[in-house]
Amino acid sequence: MLPSSGPPAAVFAVGASHGGYPEAALLACAGGALYHGRHPSTAPPGMLLGLTIRDVVLIDRLSLAFRPGLCVLTGETGAGKSILLDALGLALGRRGDASLVRPGAEQAAVAAEFAVEPSHPAGAILHAAGIATDLAGAIVLRRTVAADGRSRAFVNDEPASVGLLRELGESLVEIQGQGEQRGLLDPATHRALLDAFAGREAALAASWQAWRRARERAAEAARLLADSRAEEDLLRHQRAELDALMPEGDEEERLAARRALLQNAERLGEAIAEAIAEIDGEGGTQQALARALRRLERARDRAQGLLDGALAAAERAAAETGEALAALTQASHALEFDPRELEEVEERLFTLRGLARKHDVRVADLPRLRETLAARLALIDSGAEEVAALDDAAAAARAGYIAAAEAVSRARQQAARRLDAAVAAELKPLRLDKARFRTVLTPLAEADWGEHGVERVQFEVATNPGAPFGPLARIASGGELSRFMLALKLVLSGISSVPTLIFDEVDSGIGGAVAAAVGERLQRLGARLQVLVVTHSPQVAARGAHHWLVAKRQAERATVTRVEELDADTRQEEIARMLSGSTVTAEARAAAASLIAGARS
Repeated sequence: MLPSSGPPAAVFAVGASHGGYPEAALLACAGGALYHGRHPSTAPPGMLLGLTIRDVVLIDRLSLAFRPGLCVLTGETGAGKSILLDALGLALGRRGDASLVRPGAEQAAVAAEFAVEPSHPAGAILHAAGIATDLAGAIVLRRTVAADGRSRAFVNDEPASVGLLRELGESLVEIQGQGEQRGLLDPATHRALLDAFAGREAALAASWQAWRRARERAAEAARLLADSRAEEDLLRHQRAELDALMPEGDEEERLAARRALLQNAERLGEAIAEAIAEIDGEGGTQQALARALRRLERARDRAQGLLDGALAAAERAAAETGEALAALTQASHALEFDPRELEEVEERLFTLRGLARKHDVRVADLPRLRETLAARLALIDSGAEEVAALDDAAAAARAGYIAAAEAVSRARQQAARRLDAAVAAELKPLRLDKARFRTVLTPLAEADWGEHGVERVQFEVATNPGAPFGPLARIASGGELSRFMLALKLVLSGISSVPTLIFDEVDSGIGGAVAAAVGERLQRLGARLQVLVVTHSPQVAARGAHHWLVAKRQAERATVTRVEELDADTRQEEIARMLSGSTVTAEARAAAASLIAGARS
C-alpha cells in the first residue's frame, strides 16, 4: 500500500526518442534495464520505469523513460496519443490484433518495465506463476503481435500467458477513460476499497472458518446418526448374531485343526491299537525284552562283565517300550470322541465362515466387527446428545461470526459516510455539484455470507436531482465518468495498491474554472501516485511537472508519430497553442505563462 502522505511515490513522466536508440535496445526492458542512466533500484518505489514500442500503427520505434512528477501528453487530435495508450495496453495484456501492426512490418512489439516494492501484490502473482522476480525489484511485461494476429507474451523474459500479463497489468496500472470497466468501475473491488478506506481489514476469516468447521462437524454427526438410525434394526440383528457366536480371533485355526483330527480319529485309533498289540500282545516286543533280560541276568556272573552293556541297553529298551506303550494307551483314550463332536465343530466353523462372507471380512476380523457394531449402536443411543452438543457449538460459532460481522458492518457504515462526504466535497468544483455519490451496503442472504461479511458493497451515483442511483459505469456519461473517477481516486489515493494511474481525456467537455479544478486535483493526485494525463486542456497541461508533445511527422516513406519532451520555452508555446489555436498570439503566450506560474504557486 502506498503512503497517504509524505514525498511523492512516483508520478508518470515521459521522455522521448525517435529512433536514436540501437535496434537491440528498443525492447531491452528485461532484467533491470537502464533508462536515462537510472536503475530500477534507484527509482521511487512503485512506478512505471519505461515503455518501448516498435511498429505499432504510426509508431515505428519509440523508447519512453519515466520520471517523478505529474505528466501531461498533449497534441492535436489524431496525432497518436491514443496509440501510446493502446501500445501500453498491449503490454498490460489487453486485447491486441493485427490492426495494431504498422503497415509493412512483420510484428508489433511493446515492453513495459516497472519497479515495485517487495510487498506489492504483483510479487505474489509472479510467485504463484513460478516466475522469478528481479533482485532489483523490476517486472518486465512484453508482448508481440504478428501481422497474422498471433500474439506472444513474456514476463521477465519468460514465456507467459496473456491472462497472466493482464493480471499483472491490472495490479500495476489503472487506466481511467471511456469504455474502461476495470478498477473502480468494477463492483467486485468496492468492498476491499471501503475496508481499506476504513483503516481496518475485515477480520472475519477466522470466525467464518470456525463457524464453517463447526457446521460441518454438526452436519456430519447428524448424517451419521441418521444413517445409523435408518439401519438400526439391521445393526441390532447383526450384533445379536455376533453376540450369539462370540467369535474369537484365532478360533478358525483351532476349529479347523480339531475338525481334521476328528475326521482322522478312526484310522488313528486302528493304527494305535495295532501298535499296542505289537508291543504288549502275545509274543510282542515287551515280552521278548523281558525274556531276554532274564537270560542275560542268569549269565552275568559267568560273563566277567562282558554282558553289562547289553544288560543296560536292554533295560533302557524295556523302560522306553513301557513309556511308548503308556503314551499309545493315552492317545487311544484321547481318541475316544463323542460321535456328535465332529458335527458340532463343523457346524460352528461353517457358521463363522458364512458370517464372515456375509460381512465381507475375514473370520479373524469378526470380533473387531462386533466392537464396531457395538460402537455404532452406542452412537445411536447417545448420538442425539452429541449432535445436540455439536449444534450448540455451531450456534455459538455462528453468534461469534455475526458479532464480528456486525462490528465490520458498523465500521463500513461509518467509513461509507466519510467516503460519501469526501467524494461530495470534490464533485462541486468539478462541475458535478448536482450529482450525488453514495456507498450502498446491501445485506446478503445468510446463504451468501462469507469471510468478507454479510453485505455487498457498491458505489452508486445519480447525476441529476431526482434521478435514480445506479452503478458508476451505467449512469455517468463519458466526461462525467472521468471526473467521478478523478474525485474517487483522489479520495482513495492513500489506500491504492496500483502505483500507476492514467487519465484519458478527463477534461472532455469542460473548460475554464472546471478545467483548472481538474488540473489542480490531478496535481494533488500526482503527489501520491504515478499519474499520466492525456489532455486538450491548457489549464490541466499547465499543472504538469513534465510535458510531452505527441505529433505526427512525415518520414521518408510514411507518416509516423513522434513524442517530444518540451522545455520551459516550448512548453509555454504549446500551452499558448492550446489556448489560441493554430495562430499563437502574444496574448496567448502571456496567458500560458500566467497559467504555468499559477500552477507553481
